[in-house]
Amino acid sequence: MLFKAQTFISLLKSHCLSIETTVFNHQQWRSITKVRLKWVKNRTIDHIIDKETDLKAAMLLKDAIKRSPTSFITARTIADWQKLLGLTVPVLRFLRRYPTLFHEFPHSRYPSLPCFKLTDIAVTLDQQEQLVYENDELGIVERLCKLLMMMKSKAAPLQSIYSLKWDLGLPDNFENSISWKYPGNFRVLKGDNGLPVLSLEQWREEFAVSALQKSGENNSGLGNDYREFKKGQTGLAFAMSFPKGYGYQRKVKAWMDEFQKLPYISPYEDSTRLDPKSELMEKRIVGLLHEFLSLTIHKKTKRNYLRSLREELNLPHRFTRIFTRYPGIFYLSLKCKTTTVTLKEGYRKGKLLNPHPLIRIRDKFYHVMRTGLLHRGKGVNFLSPQDCMLVNAKDGNGECDNDVEGKEHEMDEECWEEETSGLDEESDE
Repeated sequence: MLFKAQTFISLLKSHCLSIETTVFNHQQWRSITKVRLKWVKNRTIDHIIDKETDLKAAMLLKDAIKRSPTSFITARTIADWQKLLGLTVPVLRFLRRYPTLFHEFPHSRYPSLPCFKLTDIAVTLDQQEQLVYENDELGIVERLCKLLMMMKSKAAPLQSIYSLKWDLGLPDNFENSISWKYPGNFRVLKGDNGLPVLSLEQWREEFAVSALQKSGENNSGLGNDYREFKKGQTGLAFAMSFPKGYGYQRKVKAWMDEFQKLPYISPYEDSTRLDPKSELMEKRIVGLLHEFLSLTIHKKTKRNYLRSLREELNLPHRFTRIFTRYPGIFYLSLKCKTTTVTLKEGYRKGKLLNPHPLIRIRDKFYHVMRTGLLHRGKGVNFLSPQDCMLVNAKDGNGECDNDVEGKEHEMDEECWEEETSGLDEESDE
């Protein structure tokens, strides 16, 4: 009798598991309307990317000069850095364009060799930047932990994280200062290919909450929806901002409504049970990319940086189509001869929402750069170190009072354009 009871219980568990698996598989394969969408150009975001390309290059050169034992770099050293810095002009020409940051002088032994060191204003701004890093140390630890927690092996190549330093707001020597100061969180190891990797030493459960989940908790208007989501009764909806014309298309609206109703899977959860070709896996990928971009300071990054972590993030080979398939969530830009992906909800009317303190420092750098560009013929003494304390970077978005250029791009934010070959996943950047 006992054997029969155990057999019955075993059969009942097996039957329940079969039903659960059937329901789970059914959820993965819900029939969602397929809609082919055109790529829409966003001139406002393109302008931001264009501006920040020069800003990023200037600050990377600033860090290179700081690392130099001589406190200067020569034209010979930076001759082949153009592609590395993402510039469309030679690096020597770029350095001469901004005399308020980089002071040119002849080499002591080779007078015909141009050399560059930081100006007093650049040094002052760098000191302010280092202070922000010190105050944001816990934030840096959290962003690094969350990044590694999304990886399959809970580790990432240091070279890939180096590429993301600017986007994640990491200090120049983060691999030494942070890993040494927080050994319980990080450890630098040698990977299978012999290259160094940054490994997560301890899972931080308090960090395993995505930005989308936090917004659901904090948004009182979504309170009931979020409580139902916590009970497993509903999906968690993404914020969407459609280009002009999309929101009024019946097929698009029906498609997105069905997509939003799919269960939300946190990027910090195990997704091995999901079918790689299912709709549920697609929503999981959207959620992971949403979280990845939410970790960045400017809510954007280059596609190539994501591609270098594709296997660790469990992304499909042709993941770029996700960005063009969900234009209400992401924007894919082809500006500056590269492919940049942006989280649209991070911006409103061409301005970054809730800017990080580091953004204000970067805006000061840009103000000094732009001022030097406009007044190159007057020398560098017209701008004192005190001026960078009073720079008109009031909103953390690089919108100075005398910056009329940005307003031109707010007039026509989006325009229709056919999908170009630059959006092809197989193309090189």
